[in-house]
Amino acid sequence: MLLNVIITGVGGQGNVLASQILGRAAVEKKLQVTIGETFGLSQRGGSVMSHIRISDEKQYGPLIPPNRADVIVGLEPLETIRIFPGYGNERTTLLINSRPIYPLNVIAGDVSYPSPEWIRGVITETGSPLYWLDATPLAVELGGPIMLNMIMLGALCELPFVPMEKGDLEGVLTALFPESRLKANFKALAIGGELIRGYDH
Repeated sequence: MLLNVIITGVGGQGNVLASQILGRAAVEKKLQVTIGETFGLSQRGGSVMSHIRISDEKQYGPLIPPNRADVIVGLEPLETIRIFPGYGNERTTLLINSRPIYPLNVIAGDVSYPSPEWIRGVITETGSPLYWLDATPLAVELGGPIMLNMIMLGALCELPFVPMEKGDLEGVLTALFPESRLKANFKALAIGGELIRGYDH
């Protein structure tokens, strides 16, 4: 068994924390894990991509080979479409949060940002299994956009071929976070799972 997962987004979205939690949950299940991270601009708003490779046999190199991702978790839609040609294929499952985060040059009016509808259309044309999730408003209700990463992890672990479950992630969170933070994070994981179970393709 080998599962190649990419979590992609921009700085400040909790991408690296999400990959560490997922990796630790896999280790707790006696699986082999390697994690590799790549960063764009080392500031909030720069590109961040984490590679998580999970196996029950051996440790693999930290970076997923071209077009070999099994799942891409997109915390930001444009970042997802940017990396898909290099790492995705027609069987790659895509979990994409629909809410964009506009770079400074877009805010300043120097460049345009494609509409989420256009991004969704391009992804749909690839034929890859797609879950287009409106998760940011749910994260805000839980306390802020930073909760998005836990919602998306909950969604990921609801996929039938992912060897970690919500309870595995809860165990890691209990070891890492103070008790005051657990309720909201557990709720975020549960919401992510509900999004997948109730998803209407």
